[in-house]
Amino acid sequence: MTASTEIRFPADVPHPFSPAGRLDPYPSYDWLRSRSPVHHDPMARLWLVTGHADCAAVLRDRAFSASAGQQGRARDEDLPPSMLTTDPPDHTRLRTPGLLLLGPAAIASVADGITADVDDLLDGLAAETVVDAIERIGSPLATSVFLRLFGLAESDRKAFSQLAQAASINLDPLAGPQVAALGRSAMKELTRFLQAHCATLPQNSHGAPAASSPLARLVADDRLTDAETLGVLGLAVVGGWQPLAEAIGNAMYWLLPRPEALTSLRLGGDELARTAVDELLRLEAPIPFTARVALTDVRLPGGEVPRGARVLAVVAAANRDPAVFERPNNLVLDRSPNPHLAFGGGPHFCLAAQLVRQTGAVLLARLAERFPAASLAGPPPGWASTLVPRRLRALPVALGGGDAR
Repeated sequence: MTASTEIRFPADVPHPFSPAGRLDPYPSYDWLRSRSPVHHDPMARLWLVTGHADCAAVLRDRAFSASAGQQGRARDEDLPPSMLTTDPPDHTRLRTPGLLLLGPAAIASVADGITADVDDLLDGLAAETVVDAIERIGSPLATSVFLRLFGLAESDRKAFSQLAQAASINLDPLAGPQVAALGRSAMKELTRFLQAHCATLPQNSHGAPAASSPLARLVADDRLTDAETLGVLGLAVVGGWQPLAEAIGNAMYWLLPRPEALTSLRLGGDELARTAVDELLRLEAPIPFTARVALTDVRLPGGEVPRGARVLAVVAAANRDPAVFERPNNLVLDRSPNPHLAFGGGPHFCLAAQLVRQTGAVLLARLAERFPAASLAGPPPGWASTLVPRRLRALPVALGGGDAR
């Protein structure tokens, strides 16, 4: 099969970036994946890659550059260097110390605290009848987790949450010039906030920041310059805070209309909760695609792309590829193996994956235990018109009376 520049969407299938397609892109993704999995799109002036094998190849093959993939947007040189805009070996040099902030050992060090954050949050909802899960669960929990990772005080909650929200504009690789400019401005403000916080960290007898949090351990490491460390911290917020918040809302959107799923989670223990997180991310990835540029002519399983092509690996489409996933549009809580691409792949595999999995599993297990009758309230929730992240405008939830604790 070769890529086609002749195929056009039929009248009854909206372009995935059109207003209708943004609300429900999956019919468009299915149509593309079955007819033109490596597709040159004249409207967007880029290549859309929708098959699982093709997306996996784009993410892992060094013939596709993440650095060049970001060059379609202006880059403010006053901002710290970022893993997002670098390729190996520079990317590897920045990423390895980043494990001190978001690697498995770092997340294990705050796991008990994350569990406490989840319990405190759900305790605060016990007397509520209906809540917006985005506003009252997803965003506040993401903020609590990052306060813990960064060693920020509770008094910093409002300022950090506002900065994280504003800087999340930078998630969208297709944002227009005005929106991108707002994103760069917000990133500068976030960087100043983080720089001021790092300067207040207590020091040990050797003059280095005491390792009281994952952030402090990263700052104490001497492999990165101060600017590079701030770049890692800023990317952790942009790539972690809102995707975590939206992943929680998206997961509840799929779970709550299915009482049997909540029952399974309540009875299945921590292992099923961990498996469920990956399945829910597969179905509704907050980051539905990522940009690359082909450094040379590349043959993919589904077709060829030419040198210089700007490519979107549409992982949201790959995650429902029937060639890889049985019943691809169904929620299968115990799906295993589950080779979804919601965290990307290759050198740029999401550094915050362990954080999302840990937080999500704890929340799902505790939610099913505390609010076994929780359900969606009101009319069907609507999806926001943004491309990235894939998110709900709101998610009213009837908690159904939690168990008293």
